[in-house]
Amino acid sequence: MDEGLTINEAAERVGLSVDTLRYYERAGLLPHVVRTMGGQRRYDATNLNGIHFVTKMRATGMPIRRIREYMETHVRSDGASPQRRSILVEHRREMLEKLRELNEALALIEKKIELYDNHGLACAPEPVSRGPILELAGKIGDEK
Repeated sequence: MDEGLTINEAAERVGLSVDTLRYYERAGLLPHVVRTMGGQRRYDATNLNGIHFVTKMRATGMPIRRIREYMETHVRSDGASPQRRSILVEHRREMLEKLRELNEALALIEKKIELYDNHGLACAPEPVSRGPILELAGKIGDEK
């Protein structure tokens, strides 16, 4: 990847649309995307790693403004960044709280399923509601 990937190649590689990559760049989430003399973007391994990070943070619910803040914070020459670490520590705390809430909800679902299974209701058919539009369609069909 000496000259880098085109935006189409990069989009295909990371599983995002070209529009999403352009948006991430405009939003300040992908700094340092090199452009050719003709203005075409070229994505290198560092850019692809950045895209991977952004997509993972988005998947965890991190807001774009927070990712931008992370990307814009200063990194010292030794690679350390107390501000970046702080952002990640705070996001981890939020994720752990969300996981706790999801686990509580999952436990409730499991309990409800168990109740259905224990009372022989697991295979009971669900009542079918035709709804007002289907009821009306049925009446119109009966008139013909």
